[in-house]
Amino acid sequence: MSSLQVQVLGSGTSSGVPTIGCNCEVCRSKDPRDNRLRPSVLLTYEGRKILIDSTPDFRTQALRIGLDRLDAIVYTHDHADHILGLDDIRPFNYRQGGKIPLYATSSVFATIRRVFAYAFEVRELKTYVPQLELNVIDETPFDVCGLQFIPVPLLHGMQTIFGFRIGPLAYLTDHSVVPESSEHLLQGLDVLFLDALRHKPHPTHSTVAESIKTAQKMGAVTTYFTHICHDLPHAETEAALPAGIRLAYDGLQLEVPYPA
Repeated sequence: MSSLQVQVLGSGTSSGVPTIGCNCEVCRSKDPRDNRLRPSVLLTYEGRKILIDSTPDFRTQALRIGLDRLDAIVYTHDHADHILGLDDIRPFNYRQGGKIPLYATSSVFATIRRVFAYAFEVRELKTYVPQLELNVIDETPFDVCGLQFIPVPLLHGMQTIFGFRIGPLAYLTDHSVVPESSEHLLQGLDVLFLDALRHKPHPTHSTVAESIKTAQKMGAVTTYFTHICHDLPHAETEAALPAGIRLAYDGLQLEVPYPA
């Protein structure tokens, strides 16, 4: 049986932690786990590397881990903190000599085409732009580099976005609600990532208490909370969590069996 390596590139919310201009305890913390870049994970399977979301911090994330190749990017949704690092794939285009496949819904691609319009212009350019291969997804499972991705519909406020199940792993970020209709897709997991922004309610994100209830209902062996803001000090927050539930942090590395 092969294994799937999972590396957390960023565990923070849209503004990251430390937050610009903030002097709170967490933003001043010396605990490296309280330093959170925008939310993303890297999957490695049989030497192939798949990124979930290209955050504005992607260049920093790639340099931090010494990323030397990129085989695909899968997108959860089209908010700025999940797509704005796309331009930084250019060195991989150059080194690998080809386009990078992207996987996203048609609505996400509409936003990417608008924000990165220069990458899609049909004319001779005087500079190097991202070279992209667009693959439109819906709720149907799809293959990326030998991994089967199962889309998991989520509510992010009023917007429906996707999390993904890959074998015994599920990565759900930016959700306020995990619909009952998606719960059957999250049974029998080894590792589950859930949005847990803070303790105080938020219109488009889950709270710690809400995500604890979701985690206990889903029953994964281990659940990690991500998309964390500066309201949650790592050590103190994690110490208060139930057994089997932890906080993710930048640099966290996991290995899960694949296929399960």
